[in-house]
Amino acid sequence: MCEVWGVPARNPPAMKTLSRSLRLLRRAVGRLPLVLADLFVLACAFFFSYQLRFEFVLADKERAMLLLQLPLAILWQWACMLLCGTYRRMWRFFSLVDLPPFMGAFALSGTGLFLYRALLVRQLPEGWMLPYSIVLLSTILGGFAVVFLRVFRRGLYELAGRYLLHDRAAGRRGTSRVVLIGAGAAGVMVARELRARADSRQKIVGFLDDDPAKAGSVVYGIPVLGPARHVFTLAQRKQIDEAVIAIANAPRHKIARIVRHCRKAGIVPRIIPALHEIVSGAVSVGAIRSVDIVDLLGRDVVNLESGSVRDFVRGRRVLVTGAGGSIGSEIVRQIARLNPAKLVMLDQSEWALYEINRELAGGNVGAVLRPVIADIADGPRMDEVFREERPEIVLHAAAYKHVPMMEMNVREAVRNNVLGTRLVARLAGTYGADVFVMISTDKAVNPTSVMGTTKRVAEKTVREQGMAFPKTRYVSVRFGNVLGSTGSVIPLFREQIRRGGPVTVTHPDMRRYFMTIPEATSLVLQAAAIGKGGEIFVLDMGTPVKIDHLAREMIRLSGLTPDVDIRIVYTGLRPGEKLFEELSVKEEDVDKTAHPKIFTGRIAPPVLSELEAGLEELQSAMDAGDEDGMRKALGRLVPEAKLSSAMR
Repeated sequence: MCEVWGVPARNPPAMKTLSRSLRLLRRAVGRLPLVLADLFVLACAFFFSYQLRFEFVLADKERAMLLLQLPLAILWQWACMLLCGTYRRMWRFFSLVDLPPFMGAFALSGTGLFLYRALLVRQLPEGWMLPYSIVLLSTILGGFAVVFLRVFRRGLYELAGRYLLHDRAAGRRGTSRVVLIGAGAAGVMVARELRARADSRQKIVGFLDDDPAKAGSVVYGIPVLGPARHVFTLAQRKQIDEAVIAIANAPRHKIARIVRHCRKAGIVPRIIPALHEIVSGAVSVGAIRSVDIVDLLGRDVVNLESGSVRDFVRGRRVLVTGAGGSIGSEIVRQIARLNPAKLVMLDQSEWALYEINRELAGGNVGAVLRPVIADIADGPRMDEVFREERPEIVLHAAAYKHVPMMEMNVREAVRNNVLGTRLVARLAGTYGADVFVMISTDKAVNPTSVMGTTKRVAEKTVREQGMAFPKTRYVSVRFGNVLGSTGSVIPLFREQIRRGGPVTVTHPDMRRYFMTIPEATSLVLQAAAIGKGGEIFVLDMGTPVKIDHLAREMIRLSGLTPDVDIRIVYTGLRPGEKLFEELSVKEEDVDKTAHPKIFTGRIAPPVLSELEAGLEELQSAMDAGDEDGMRKALGRLVPEAKLSSAMR
């Protein structure tokens, strides 16, 4: 009361103790009906055990024994349940995973009653001696009784949610008739969550599954109506509004086929989140969303070995440059889950760094977080950061990557992508980092742009620093396009579709490789763990995707028709762009690694005198602001490059 009037409490510990006691009392009162229900069914089980033992004919002697032993037996069984933590399990969510405490409780109670009967047989009056058969029967029947009570309670809860609350809410807003595609574990999880939510608008009509063994069966009380291709027939016969693809990590080609069936049937295709999102806790299995273009790119998730990565990162100091960017921020998220000792996040964008730091600081991250605002090309500042932090692992994601933009800003491309990378790589070796990993791009192969050429030179400077600092392992990781990253084509298409078009495609034949941000990040971390130094790691990125096809699919997924509702306009190749991207060059010796989807190539060691002379020429041209001179210097450093003339 003192605190209410602005006077500090004199005895806070006593108040905390009182508050805790009140909470425990409220919890005990709230659980009293559950305890009474358990005691009742245990008493019934004990009584029925006597009836079975004596063939349902109890003489006065047996009836007296039953009444005398009943309180002792059921109170002991209840105490064992309490001791084994069975009351921490919520009745309405009871499932098989909750069985072990109950099994332990009744194994303990049965053992205790057996020892009571065996050891005290001579000391006990005749009426207190439990027959061994009663010990066995009451233990088995009592265990089944309390478990059945919880199963029955959960059934009532789900029945009420399904037929009362759900129907009431649906009556207010109208329902959507849904078919779930996939009658496996993920499908059952979706069905369970939809049925448990009182505010759900979906009414589940049935499952579709391609497994012939499931056809005609009933899963979780829901009929399996046939294979996925029957969605068209089913939509007309059952008046289906939506189809939810409930298959964990479904292959992309399978999703695309199901979406085609749904379009033909005129129903809305939806999908559950990816398995890695559900496992990480980012979303629940019931967070059903619309099918996205990422789901249809014809490329399955590449699973990378995480055990070696976890062992490599745990307890170490990690520095990530470009930590606020699309790739850098995902690297930071995954690193934070691997228990590093310290995570240094470096970026020159204050807002981007603030956002990722706020996200991680609000989670359960055990590592020390250090946000650092810095420009990677600022020598004194970067030296200060390395001297103070002494990172053991350096993951270099900072780069300018937009091709047309870098054609108009050559100086910044050179300053950041080449000289900044070289500076960070040199400091990693100077301050004794164990590994340095640079993120490169497929545009570095036979480059036709300033951006791609600067990244190829950066790969060479990383190899150069590996020769200068042999104790540090220097590797590069080469990607194609990353889905959803800033400046990529997919966010651009989404915005153009939102505005009503037109959607601008450079060329009808342009193709690009695509990968997801989590895949790209996993590859970076895998490279850090397995790289021996001097390699370029390349991911098998599957089949390149036509940008025109991608644009048309995105329009269709928005419920519109290409060239009818949304126009597609071909704008022609921009400076520095090419129709097809490559992932390796002929000079590289590309081999498979232990992972079938990861390839590695060793760059031939550069001639240091030539590289040094080229970099000095590049530096001089940059200092003088000579754009033509920078392009010529880049061309000499990368002879295979085909750079366009300077843009005026």
